[in-house]
Amino acid sequence: MNTVKNETVIEFEEKKSKFLGYIKPVNSVKEAEKFINEIKAMHPNATHNVPLYRVVENGQEYFKYNDDGEPSSTAGKPMAEILNILDIYNVALVATRYFGGIKLGAGGLIRNYAKTAKLAVNEAGITEYRERAVFILDYDYSMTSDMESFFAKNDVKIIEQNYLDRISVKIETDKEMESEIEALNGVIVVKL
Repeated sequence: MNTVKNETVIEFEEKKSKFLGYIKPVNSVKEAEKFINEIKAMHPNATHNVPLYRVVENGQEYFKYNDDGEPSSTAGKPMAEILNILDIYNVALVATRYFGGIKLGAGGLIRNYAKTAKLAVNEAGITEYRERAVFILDYDYSMTSDMESFFAKNDVKIIEQNYLDRISVKIETDKEMESEIEALNGVIVVKL
């Protein structure tokens, strides 16, 4: 199972039609839908904004796409097939098309929407998908260097930090780290 590394944008022209591909790694359906709506808002005058997301959330797969007014199965489905072939999950993708006056035909649409997805995935970079989890850790100031060392060693992404009577840190890390995090001595752990 794979995902993409980075959020990115690609662009190309085919018979005067301009195609833009927006892709982003996501962790939830809500995050995917928010991204898709942001892209649609950026291009209100586009001829088509073809949305697609494929998300595994709480063990359930959500795979949704449509043709946004293009002839049936000529836009969303070819993009979905690229994700199937490349085994890509936890991604949101929007193919924006500005019609250039020359009809591409069903075959041309299928090729160009598939090309949009393939270029976007390649530009974003493919990486092995690893399920992530979010935790809040609360610990005493005396543990600061030990915790910073633990974070650096274990690919921990710090989302938020608060320094009050104690240090409170919201982190994101691989789900496999859960037992190791819960075993930390002197740390209050809350899984979100």
